[in-house]
Amino acid sequence: MEQFLDMSAQLPDACDLLPIKIWDGLHPSCLPADEIARQCELRTQRRSGPGGQHRNKTSSGVFLFHAPTGVVAEATERRSQSENRKIALARMLLKLAVEIRTISPIAGSIDLVEREIRNHLQKREMRVARHSTDYPALCALLLNDLYFTGGQPSLVGQYWQAGSSGLVRFLKSHPPAILFVNEIRGHHGRLPLR
Repeated sequence: MEQFLDMSAQLPDACDLLPIKIWDGLHPSCLPADEIARQCELRTQRRSGPGGQHRNKTSSGVFLFHAPTGVVAEATERRSQSENRKIALARMLLKLAVEIRTISPIAGSIDLVEREIRNHLQKREMRVARHSTDYPALCALLLNDLYFTGGQPSLVGQYWQAGSSGLVRFLKSHPPAILFVNEIRGHHGRLPLR
């Protein structure tokens, strides 16, 4: 795996980082979706949804609770419980990507599995479609790197083989991700990314 460039002069001190809990080990968004599904508690509920004669007659709404992290995702917009499960699981992976931070190579050593995932994603050069199974993992790892650099895309762009504008474009594809980066930037007195 390529090493990060020596950027210690530009990196914020660990004590100056936005105070958040750092999850130990491999980022959950890097796990296969079926593994995350096994870690989740499922609750179904009758919910309002699309009209029709079967409205509110079945428990098609799905709520997932990821027990290890406490993250919750839901889907209630489809009539089919199985469709809502797929949607809720996809939302869970994206919520985990934004809400959970793990150690970045910038801040220390990383899990061997994450190293392999990073190598795979680096070869894709930020060309990952939003519906791709790689999208949540790339989002999570990129957010980890941006967290430890104080929200500076210019410090992580070379590592991901992308320019700052490419990174920002990727982050904008998932609005909660760009909001989180702008929260980091605001904490460090930087202007928001647009």
